[in-house]
Formats: sequence, structure tokens, C-alpha cells
Amino acid sequence: MAPVSAGPEIERLIQLLARLPGLGPRSARRAALFLIKKREALMAPLAAALQTALEKVEVCRTCGNIDTQNPCTICTDPRRDASAIVVVADVADLWALERAHAINARFHVLGGTLSPLDGIGPDDLAIDGLVKRAHDPAVKEVILALNATVDGQSTAHYITDLLHDREIKVTRLAHGVPVGGELDYLDEGTLAAAMRSRTPF
Repeated sequence: MAPVSAGPEIERLIQLLARLPGLGPRSARRAALFLIKKREALMAPLAAALQTALEKVEVCRTCGNIDTQNPCTICTDPRRDASAIVVVADVADLWALERAHAINARFHVLGGTLSPLDGIGPDDLAIDGLVKRAHDPAVKEVILALNATVDGQSTAHYITDLLHDREIKVTRLAHGVPVGGELDYLDEGTLAAAMRSRTPF
């Protein structure tokens, strides 16, 4: 049995921090120690922010984003281009596109991708809501911003098939060489996708 170096409350804090992505037991121990040392400057405001999030944060009933209002800030923003819906698997993907200022459109969060091996089917995702939104006459394009994985591409094909009866443009993100990437360091799949998706110079 490992020796206990702190009280049960501190051990509980470490165990909870270790559940966060990217933190193992050792990193969680360091994070807990840092929080305790910076109790007034960091731990108290963090606890207050977590309490606020617990009370006020909810899932947007329109797009699936997470916000403190419902519908969310993106859905209620009149400056957004209502003719395009960007489809993402997760809220983290939505936030990444927003940070990049890549597009000023509306979004739709699926809540994952189709994965028969994991038991995730169409009924487990927000696909019906997307199809309903795509039937709005204002929508002219659905942009599939899904990961270039087998599950992501399967989901993209499934959605494309569902929207085939609509006079709507269905597009996907370009795949290939990243900005600043060197060909020698890229995998064969990325290089092949880049060659297939080549554009005029």
C-alpha cells in the first residue's frame, strides 16, 4: 500500500484533477500543490468560476454549443451568415474554428461521430436536428468540418446521403499539407490527400 502524504481532502482534489484530459496522477499532484499554494489568487476564483459554470452553463437547443444563454451567443448573433451551417463533431472543434476566425457562419454540433464498434449510431447524434435546420430555405451550404478519420468520413458520407434531396451545397474541409509543413515529415495519407485536393496556383 502506497504511503499517504496528504489528508483525504487533498487526495480527493488530486484524484479529481487526474481525471482531466492531459493530466495523469503526477501532473495532478503538481497542479493540486500549485492551487493550494496560490489559494487566494487562484483557487478561490477557480472555485467560483466552476460554481457559476455548474449553475448557468447549458447546451444550446439549436446548435449544441455550450453557453450561458439558450439559444447560444452564436445562434443569436444577427451578423452571422445564416446561409451556411458548419457541422462539427464536438464543441471543442467549434471553439477551435472560432479561435481561428475561419468562418462567420452558424454551427451544428453532432456530439460525436458514427462509430459502430463503440455502439454509436445515428440516433445517438444530433443528426436529425441538422437535417431539419438544413431544410430551412435560407441555408445554401452545409460545411462538414469533421475529422479525417474513418468515423469522421463515415459520418460525412451518411449526412451527405441524408441531404441529397435538398438543393444545397455540401462541402468538406480541404485535406493535405499544413501551413508550414515539410513534405518529408508528412505521412503518406496526408500527401495523397494533398495531391488529390490540389488547386490552381
